[in-house]
Amino acid sequence: METKRSTLVSESSPTSALLLCVTKKYMFENLTNKFEEIFSSLKKAPSLNEAQVDEGLRSIRQALLEADVSLDVAKEFVENVKPKALGQEIIRSTSPGDMVVKIVYDELVNLLGSSNADINLNAVPPVPMMMVGLQGSGKTTSTAKLAKYLEDNKKKKVIMVSLDIYRPAAQEQLRSLGEQNNILTLPIIEGQQPTDICQRAMSAANLNGADIILFDTAGRTQIDLQMMSEIKLIESIINPAETFLVADSLTGQVAASVAKEFKNTVNLSGIILTRADGDARGGAAVSMKYVSNVPIKFLGIGEKIENFEVFHPDRIANRILGMGDIVSLVEKAAQDLGEENIKKAEENLKKGQFSMEDYLSQLRQMKKMGGIEGIMSFMPGVSKIKSQMDSAGIDESIITKNEAIILSMTKKERENPKVIDGSRKKRIANGSGTDPATINKLLKQFKMMSEMMKKMSKGNLKGMSDQGIPPELFNKLK
Repeated sequence: METKRSTLVSESSPTSALLLCVTKKYMFENLTNKFEEIFSSLKKAPSLNEAQVDEGLRSIRQALLEADVSLDVAKEFVENVKPKALGQEIIRSTSPGDMVVKIVYDELVNLLGSSNADINLNAVPPVPMMMVGLQGSGKTTSTAKLAKYLEDNKKKKVIMVSLDIYRPAAQEQLRSLGEQNNILTLPIIEGQQPTDICQRAMSAANLNGADIILFDTAGRTQIDLQMMSEIKLIESIINPAETFLVADSLTGQVAASVAKEFKNTVNLSGIILTRADGDARGGAAVSMKYVSNVPIKFLGIGEKIENFEVFHPDRIANRILGMGDIVSLVEKAAQDLGEENIKKAEENLKKGQFSMEDYLSQLRQMKKMGGIEGIMSFMPGVSKIKSQMDSAGIDESIITKNEAIILSMTKKERENPKVIDGSRKKRIANGSGTDPATINKLLKQFKMMSEMMKKMSKGNLKGMSDQGIPPELFNKLK
């Protein structure tokens, strides 16, 4: 991944596409907005006294509670931050506000997990792994996502096994996901009990040369004795190297209590948090880690099988504090763009070439990465940029409109947009369902990007940060 990252930041596609970005909602959005307000006030003060620190910490505590973080977690967080924030090195610092931000960041990382916990593959294959959780938490979909991740990123052969004999079509759902994504699944035998399925799966995995077996256990609408007894029995049979709790982030503080119950029943080793893209508060992630003392290992961030990412506590802390997460954005762009397109874009950059075809490719890449919303959730100062973009009337539809406009152009117009005069604009507007004013905006954006690409091809990056590229990415480009 390091090779991909270093290659990608030197090419045109994701870089210039960022100039259009704004977001509507992302995980921790509410918390980020509050923290940015709090820190903005603290940073303005030339020095900080105890009263100012106390006021800031009260605001932080309130922000955590409003984000659905449990009272115990919010209270302990503030108690851990306070003595450090009142230290003499803070009060006398030339930039006390920045030092308080650093203290809060360190404590957030500690709360979310000091480092990302890698998946445990240190066992004799086939390595058994068990998925547990309540019904409706996204367990079956997460099983397929994890299998895809293991095959693509860890180069492991996976077999998926459904132990859910209670929910109608549950086994069929997993089989269908396997077929759609070319992932091996254990054939279904009607009427077979979960314990018997486990035994058959172990034999099948050995015969098929599988490296990993993912067991998708049955869920219930609520935690009950029968559910927990069955999971404990399955655990004793398969002896899993990993037991993942799959929890819906939208359930808020309920997710934390669910994590605690499962932790008390089985040897829980990790958490997969689903629907993270729909949760603007994010309190479930913070509270679950705290109450269970089990690391969050993965986030489900969409419906597609590839919408699955490793949980990095330090990167999440950066995003919460409004610092962005450029590293994850570049990694995501590298995965979505592909080696062939990276090389092609790199060659065009070296030649100083940037056509409407390149721009169209960027727009389509942005859609693959989650659109404007998906990209901007990684950007520094996202709430401020979002406000500016909202004021300018820019929204998600800009990608679809611009794509339609480019597709309505002739080959000659795409290769040389300078030939597009008034009559051509009218024809393109009719073909794309837009108007000449919208086409003028697109041409202006294209001209700006084209000039930027020429500067990059000559190694002249001066002034690029003034054109809208964030300092973090600008430094990477250098």
